[in-house]
Amino acid sequence: MDILRWLFEAQIPVGGSVLILREVLGNIFGLASALGGMRRKVWAWPAGIAGNLLLLTVFLGNVFGSATPATLWGQAGRQVMFIIVALYGWQRWQQSRRAAGTPTAIAPAWASAKTRVALVLAMAAGTAALTPLFDALGSYPPVWADAWTFTGSLLATYGMARGWTEFWLIWVAVDVVGVPLLFSAGYYASAFMYLFYGFFTLAGFIVWWRASRTRTVAEAPAVKVETAFPDPAVSK
Repeated sequence: MDILRWLFEAQIPVGGSVLILREVLGNIFGLASALGGMRRKVWAWPAGIAGNLLLLTVFLGNVFGSATPATLWGQAGRQVMFIIVALYGWQRWQQSRRAAGTPTAIAPAWASAKTRVALVLAMAAGTAALTPLFDALGSYPPVWADAWTFTGSLLATYGMARGWTEFWLIWVAVDVVGVPLLFSAGYYASAFMYLFYGFFTLAGFIVWWRASRTRTVAEAPAVKVETAFPDPAVSK
């Protein structure tokens, strides 16, 4: 109990302000998960779940009676969504690694054109549907930004589980909106981490893009060329 109490109350003084230790630790686990995801390692999922559990208690600060800047229902709900989707991704990557018999868990691939359109429409529809819900719950304004980051995070995490290279670009779209929101709400540790994520996701996209190109070349069928005068020594 003493350890849990310390974890909930511990703060890190920075200048004239403080950072919540759980927020810092949660983002460190999130960064470890992102690194593991870029390398396509199965341990990326449990690392992410640990970070999600910590951040859930942070964004529901008023519920837990913590001295946090603001309650962000979208950010809190996002952590629950992360955990649920991460369990699916964890299982899927384990099965993929066992089936392939390789150290990496999954082979990156591009989503189909139809899937890309569906992702864009789902991003818009999810934001529009969740904005009034989060507003009614009293989420920190602008509420549409909270809904945007929630919807985008859901789609990006699902895309990672499916092995779609485009999921990195969805994260970029999430960070563009999420970073200003977190700064304005006073969650500076998460804001700086998400700002770093913005650059990291671009690097992750390049890594997966190259891996998907390598896979495409490796899977391309060999082209047989037969001359007008075949070699009689070569049997058909």
